[in-house]
This record gives sequence, C-alpha cells and structure tokens, in this order.
Amino acid sequence: MNWDVIFSFTNAVALLGWVMLAVWTRTPMTMALVLTLGVGLLCLTYAILLVLLVANLVDPGRIPGAAAPDLLDYSVAGLRPLFLSDAGIVIGWTHYLAFDLFVGAWVARTARAERIPFLLVIPCLFLTFLFGPAGFLLFLGLRLLRSITPATTRVA
Repeated sequence: MNWDVIFSFTNAVALLGWVMLAVWTRTPMTMALVLTLGVGLLCLTYAILLVLLVANLVDPGRIPGAAAPDLLDYSVAGLRPLFLSDAGIVIGWTHYLAFDLFVGAWVARTARAERIPFLLVIPCLFLTFLFGPAGFLLFLGLRLLRSITPATTRVA
C-alpha cells in the first residue's frame, strides 16, 4: 500500500474542508458538505485503514527492527511501535484530521448560531486547523467572554 498517496489524499480532503469553512462558512450547504464529504470521508478512510492494518491485510511499512504494535497495550511504550510504521503515522494523522475538521465545523456552526462575528472566529478556525485543541480552547474562551460581556459593549 502506498502510504504517501493516502497521506496526500487525506491532507487534500481536510484542506478542502478547511477552505470551505473559512470561505463559505455561513451556508448550511457548506456545513453539510464539510461534515459529510470532509469529515465523513476521513472517518471512512480511517476505519478502512485501521481494519486492514489490524487484520494484517496491508504492509504497515514498519521501520526496520521495529516491533509489531500491541494494540491492547495502551501505554507510551506499548503504542510506540505503532507509530514506528508508515501505516501508524497515516492512520493516526487521519484521525487527527477528521476530528480537527469536525471541531472546526462545530466552531463555525456554533459561531453562526450564536451570532459571533466571523472575523472573531477566523483565528479560532486557523488555530484549530493547525493545533486542534488550542483553537478550540480559544473559541471556548471567546464564547465565555461574550457570555459575560454586556451586549451593549460587544463588537457586532
């Protein structure tokens, strides 16, 4: 299996979803496309790859000398061998891409529903795109700040 091609594919899907969120976030159709075609396709790709890997139906592309992963050992040492393979990196990355894009879509949808100005949301989306939880945390802070700020002093 060509893990580089799959890696590029998942990155392209995620990037398209993020561009749609940044440019056309105000339309319900965009949200549906991002969630269905973006997040859904990434989740499907993740699930298929994970099943193929666990069933030993694909070459994991392990670094020479790396042990086979023990997926039942949820410790740093136990999971390390999984990430010493191309499969582990691509599957893990696809997991991050899917969830970060889902969170970005939630941020955009929630901001629209709560009438938070899009200019204030853009930094949250950008940080979520690059650093996942940091962008989400910024958005939660923005929501908290708006909830305790009197409406007469708010921007927009």
